Amino acid sequence: MNLVRCDTGFSEQILAIFNDAILTSTALYDYKPRKLESMSVWFENKKKGNFPVIGAVLETGELMGFASYGSFRAWPAYKYSVEHSVYVAAQHRGKGLGKTLVKEIISAARDQNYHVLIGAIDSQNTASIQLHRALGFQHAGTIQQVGFKFGRWLNLDFYQLILDTPNRPEAE
Repeated sequence: MNLVRCDTGFSEQILAIFNDAILTSTALYDYKPRKLESMSVWFENKKKGNFPVIGAVLETGELMGFASYGSFRAWPAYKYSVEHSVYVAAQHRGKGLGKTLVKEIISAARDQNYHVLIGAIDSQNTASIQLHRALGFQHAGTIQQVGFKFGRWLNLDFYQLILDTPNRPEAE
C-alpha cells in the first residue's frame, strides 16, 4: 500500500466510496448517490483551497480509502480551522487504514499551519469516534437530531484536535 495525493484520476473510485457510505451508513447525511460530474467540482474546490486528498492505494491502483479536509466556515476568523473527513472502502475496513489516513491529514494540516482539525461524526459511529479519540481528538459538542436518515433522527458529534500551529497567527 502507498499513500498518494489523489487527483481527478481517482474520481470514480472516490465516488464509489462516497456512494457506498451514502447508501449504507450515516457517515454522510445524503440520501441519493452522487453523480460522477460532482467530482470535478469537488476536486476543483480542493484545488482552490489547496486542500489535500490523500489516498491509500494498492499496487494494482485500487483506492482503499482516502482522507481530506476543507474549510470549516467561510468567515476569515476561521481560517486556521478545517473540517476533515476520512472514508475507507467497505472491503478494507478494520485494517488500520483510517488511522493511517487521519495521521496523514494531521501532518498535512500542521504543515499548512492550521490550528484546529474538526471532525463531524454521527453519534452512533463508534468506530470513527474511537479512531478520533485514539489520535487525541476531544469531543467538542453534539447537535441533537440535526439529521434524518433511515427513518430516524441523527445526532452529530463534533471532535476537535488542536495543533501547535501556526507559530504566528495573523488576524487578517
